[in-house]
Amino acid sequence: MKEVPISPLGDTGVYVPRLGLGCQPLGSPELTEDDVGRLLEAALEAGVNLLDTAPAYGLSEERIGRHLAGRRDDIILVTKLGYGVPGCPDWTGECIRRGVDTALERLQTDYLDIALLHSCDLQTLQKGEVVEALDKARDQGKLRLAGYSGENDALDLAIACGRFQVVETSVNFLDQASLDGAVKQAGLAGLGVLAKRPLANAVWRHGVAGDDAVDEYLRRFEMLWPPSGQPMNWPDTALRFAAFAANVHCAIIGTRNVAHLRSAVAAVASGPLTYDLEQNLRERWRDNGADWPGVV
Repeated sequence: MKEVPISPLGDTGVYVPRLGLGCQPLGSPELTEDDVGRLLEAALEAGVNLLDTAPAYGLSEERIGRHLAGRRDDIILVTKLGYGVPGCPDWTGECIRRGVDTALERLQTDYLDIALLHSCDLQTLQKGEVVEALDKARDQGKLRLAGYSGENDALDLAIACGRFQVVETSVNFLDQASLDGAVKQAGLAGLGVLAKRPLANAVWRHGVAGDDAVDEYLRRFEMLWPPSGQPMNWPDTALRFAAFAANVHCAIIGTRNVAHLRSAVAAVASGPLTYDLEQNLRERWRDNGADWPGVV
């Protein structure tokens, strides 16, 4: 299998693959332990060693811990915080402190590479309690880099406040709002940028709408690319657009299928889109969707 290229994660001193594995599918009870092992092994074999998980992803953290015990140096662990700690109110300093320790236990490690506040709202960020708790955990060596995952005004504050080293946000050909705004500002500040939803929920293959995000992406897709003209290889095009967008360092895809992972690896290994195609995707957005906000 081809290997994906690597990139410096902003000014953090950490290097990441241009393609990361979103581990929400690993949390499904429908996936067997053997399935999980095969997917993780295929990812590491291709250099896709950034694993993005969260406590909301079912069995994901525990399964990563079990399958990759003893291989800590081979992987970059990213998880998310702010909610879901039994007996503890969400979005409090105590929730962050206990959430870090719970993640370390589940992942069978003594440190996280990146810990992200998971869609923390603007008011909570401004209050500062959760940010201070994340800072303290980093000072204690429990995590290497503190980050924020989200969109729009809260993302802007996270970048401007100088308290984070990494941000994660939606970047795809249907969600370009951040490229000329927050992602550009993050790049100027030396922050690492992880792109989520690089495939825009693969709306080109959706016969019916799904959740709110899928509904919105489907609306945008039908507006920007009406069903006419020359067919496009959307999986390859969308992924390469996001993975090599300016100031983006890693694009994260979620899959439970080794063949799909290998196709994604091959796409990213082939490098950036041609200049003309990349500019066509940018110009269509600027002409028609420049005022569309990031999809939460």
